[in-house]
Formats: sequence, C-alpha cells, structure tokens
Amino acid sequence: MGTNQSQRLRGFVPIGIFFLFGAVMAAYAAVTLLRPGTMLDALWVLNKAGHAQLASLGKGVGLGFAALSASLCAAAVGWFRRRYWGWVLGTTIIAINATGDFINGVKGEWLKGAIGVAIAGLLLFYMTRSGVRNFFRHG
Repeated sequence: MGTNQSQRLRGFVPIGIFFLFGAVMAAYAAVTLLRPGTMLDALWVLNKAGHAQLASLGKGVGLGFAALSASLCAAAVGWFRRRYWGWVLGTTIIAINATGDFINGVKGEWLKGAIGVAIAGLLLFYMTRSGVRNFFRHG
C-alpha cells in the first residue's frame, strides 16, 4: 500500500465523515441542552425519550456534549490528516461508545445495546487492522 493520499483505504473517508457527523450532532445536543426552549428543540421530536432523559440531568449535561463534539471534531481532523494521534483518538472514542452500548445492554436495553456493540465492534475491527494503523503511521 502506497502512502499517496489518492490511494486511501476504502473506509477512510466514511469513517472521517462519521466523526464529523457525530461532532455536529453532539454540538446540536450541547446547544439545545444548554439553551432549551429555542426553535432548535424541534429536532428532538425524533428522540423525545432521549431528550427528556438528558434534560432531566440539568443544563450541565450540555457541557459534556460540547466536550464530546470537540473530541469528535479533533478526531476527524487528525483522521483526515492521517495523524497517528487522530487514529488513537478515533479508536478510543469508538471503544468508549462500545462500552456504553454494552452497559446499556446489561441494564436492560439489550437490543439497542447489542446493535451498538456490533456496529462499534465492526468499526474497531476495521480501524485496528494493521493496514489501517500503518496508513496513519506513515502519513
């Protein structure tokens, strides 16, 4: 495998876009939880139960989503620049997500947890392959 950026791995761009999408969604959650009652709240109609649970934790939970957004944004930047730290940050975020999904499954949301663990597991399987790691080491 060459180091020319035109010879990217098949999953390289989709995973980077996934990190960017996650950053945007986490930023949206942060804004709407820190400043409730705006027209931006309308999108929560897609996940009323999730919004109610998060809102019940208080406005401070929005700071956690702001930190998550910043972390995902940093992972996307490092990922697209092919920096090893971007790979480490991205795989760490996915591993933490898998752990959260596993805990949700144990707590009773077994289907949601199992699907989350399966998706995160597949991402981690791909991201930790030697060819992917080497793509970042030489970037």
